[in-house]
Amino acid sequence: MPLFRYKARDRHGDAINGTLEAASSDAVAAQLLEGGMTPVDILLATKEESRSLSLQDLFPVKVTDTDLIQFSRQMHSLTKAGVPMLSALHGLAKSTRNPLLASTISTVAKSLEAGRDLAAALGEHRDIFSLFYISMVRIGETTGQLDDIFIQLARYLEKDKRTRDQIKSALRYPSFVIMAIIAAIAILNLFVIPTFAKVFASFGAELPLATQVLMAISSFTVAHWPELLAFLVALILGARYYVSREQGRYNWHKWKLKLPLAGDIIYRATLARFMRLFAMSMRAGVPLITALTVVARALDNDYVEERILSMQTGIERGESITQTAAASGMFDALVMQMMAVGEETGSIDTLLAEVGEFYEAEVEYDIERLSARIEPILTVVIAAIVLVLALGVFLPMWSLTDVAIKN
Repeated sequence: MPLFRYKARDRHGDAINGTLEAASSDAVAAQLLEGGMTPVDILLATKEESRSLSLQDLFPVKVTDTDLIQFSRQMHSLTKAGVPMLSALHGLAKSTRNPLLASTISTVAKSLEAGRDLAAALGEHRDIFSLFYISMVRIGETTGQLDDIFIQLARYLEKDKRTRDQIKSALRYPSFVIMAIIAAIAILNLFVIPTFAKVFASFGAELPLATQVLMAISSFTVAHWPELLAFLVALILGARYYVSREQGRYNWHKWKLKLPLAGDIIYRATLARFMRLFAMSMRAGVPLITALTVVARALDNDYVEERILSMQTGIERGESITQTAAASGMFDALVMQMMAVGEETGSIDTLLAEVGEFYEAEVEYDIERLSARIEPILTVVIAAIVLVLALGVFLPMWSLTDVAIKN
């Protein structure tokens, strides 16, 4: 569609300038009037203006978890109040601050006007709305409990965001320290040690083995730093390419659960997410096979997804959830025990939700302790670097100073 440049005035008479894509100038005027603005001038944008807009489109604004949480809560309030869906979406499209989400909501509203249901309209934007989100909305439309589904989705997104923020916060300080250590090692190898090497060479004295090793590493780094930098870039790009492939992503997701310190936290956070989503699905009345499929794909872990999807075969053969879960090898004793009790009592959704809350509390506690567990390791690494410098640089300096004084 062509791009139009407009001038308008709002309800208070303030001048507003901007651009809009529309089929015609009349459509632009209609959009402005719907937004409470009075059109003053509408002109077809020049090629230069259209080109600058396309350059900005190369760096689009992302839809964050906060935006989705706010959208879900607003949809809950509007649907609970009985506001028609189209009116609710048009209102949200005008009030949403994120331009990408606002544009998406407008597109969803147009899809509804074309006769699609809400879940199908959201399904056209998989880069913003996850498969689990879309599936839950479809269940809400089918059961007539859309307002309840939206508030459940908002609470789930809030908990998920809180966990990720806690992990990022716990890893922020160690990450800065590690980057500082890497920068310090690079500066020492490229600038500091070569200077000491010139001093040592001027005395012509025999140097300790540690000093010789440091000087050899420094000389190699200075002579071949372009090749080393290229190798590092190639290594990073190669790793990204490997992880982007299906088998590489599967291996990375499997290995991630076995990482020192963080692997156990990631594992329990994944279990907590599965329990929470599975309980939500069962409470919403999602069929068991469908629930396993939707939840597995919402976990963002190909290894865990394959294990959970393997449960479908056993359930289709008539086996219980507990039996198929035990065969998957994915769940620990606590989960298995709660599943067994839940199946016997018919309250598996409630018990799984409680297990999810238990794991969430454990994950929060472990995340708080993560920095405290990493700090001693970083302290030992820094102490080792200082020790190497003392043995390789400062001890020879003191010996050479003694020789110079005697001479």
